[in-house]
Amino acid sequence: MFRSVSITGFVACLATMALHFIISKPKADELFGKDRSMRILDPLRWLVLFLTLLFVEQKWNLVGALRKLVFLLALLCFVVLVVTGFVPPLILGKAISGWWLVIHATFAPVFAACVAVLAVMWADNNRFDKNYWPWLNRVLARQPQSTEMPARHEFRQKICFWVIIFLALPVILSAVLSMFPLFGTHGQELLLELHRYSTLLLALFSIVWLYLMAMTEMQKNAAS
Repeated sequence: MFRSVSITGFVACLATMALHFIISKPKADELFGKDRSMRILDPLRWLVLFLTLLFVEQKWNLVGALRKLVFLLALLCFVVLVVTGFVPPLILGKAISGWWLVIHATFAPVFAACVAVLAVMWADNNRFDKNYWPWLNRVLARQPQSTEMPARHEFRQKICFWVIIFLALPVILSAVLSMFPLFGTHGQELLLELHRYSTLLLALFSIVWLYLMAMTEMQKNAAS
């Protein structure tokens, strides 16, 4: 059951992002220039640009450097955890064990710590303080705190951020609680299922969040 749900989720997520990218991506001429040579290399240019945009720009001070370092460490841990957590059950058809489990358990607490730090450091930047839904503001008689126009994809990006922070709680707690003799066999099975499906949702929302982040930066580069 989990294998089929996970495969369906990842395929649907990647297909939706690919379709969205084809529809809403900036024109290549706006990013790479009209006089570029060897246009056959444009797919490679897109890939390099997309990966580069994931290295979020930060202010050159101690807090900015720490924020970027924590983000890059969290990104590394996320990739390792996705590979070690989903490759054995989805591709190899077996439970996580051996070195897969050792690597997964080693990077998991580091990722949890990074998520906690980023939740504190990025909480202010992810407030819903702009005029995202004018009709809803009128219904609630709410005056946005910021008069700055929201960037494209900004609202969806912030939703993904808070969903990731929320999903991190069951992911972490289910793993930690399963290490203590507090639950019987049925309880351990429920914790395992909770960990599996909350991790799946966390991975999908994280992928979408990273994609929207890169698309936002790409749109800024095209406009500048």
